[in-house]
This record gives sequence, C-alpha cells and structure tokens, in this order.
Amino acid sequence: MDNKVNAWLEDILRSIDEIYDFLPEKKDFFEFQKDLKTKKAVERNIEIIGEAVSRITNYSKSNIEIQNARQIIGTRNRIAHEYDNVSDEVIWTIIIRELPKLRTEIIRLRE
Repeated sequence: MDNKVNAWLEDILRSIDEIYDFLPEKKDFFEFQKDLKTKKAVERNIEIIGEAVSRITNYSKSNIEIQNARQIIGTRNRIAHEYDNVSDEVIWTIIIRELPKLRTEIIRLRE
C-alpha cells in the first residue's frame, strides 16, 4: 500500500480511538452534551477523519473505496463550514453507530 494512503488510514484510526478516549466510560449522551471540551475535541477528530477520507478518495494512486465516503466528507465540511448548524444528536449518532463500523473497515483495509 502507498505510504500516503497508509498514513491517512492511520490518521483515521487514531482519530476514532481519540474520540473514544475522550468519552467517559459510561457513554451517556447527556453527559457528552454538557461537556463542551469533549464535544469540540470529538468534532475536530471527525473533521480529521473526513479530511483523510477526502485525501484517500482524491489520491490518484489510491484504489481504496471507503463506504459512505461522501457522507463522511460531507460531515467534515458541515462541521468546518456550517459549525452553527451541527447538532449534538447527529454527532452522537456518528459516535455510537458509524465510527465502530468505520474503524472495522479501516482495519480491514490496512491488512
């Protein structure tokens, strides 16, 4: 695998792991919602994930396809450019439902 692509895949995994490190052991939406620092840290890592996915999909030497790449990139753009229109509920749904699937997919791609 190309070194650039491998580095971007590693960035995605690191960001996912950091998101889960920031959350309290008991994943509680209401605690998350009250914790501004954690929310901002999570949003930043979701931006990094989206940027890495964008770089992978736009890289001419990459033949890697990531499921839901357009939605991941769209979420990154929304956080970056429409920051006032990002709901805690959407971010929480991404954390609970989407990131575990993405993590599994990225690990598989790296093998």
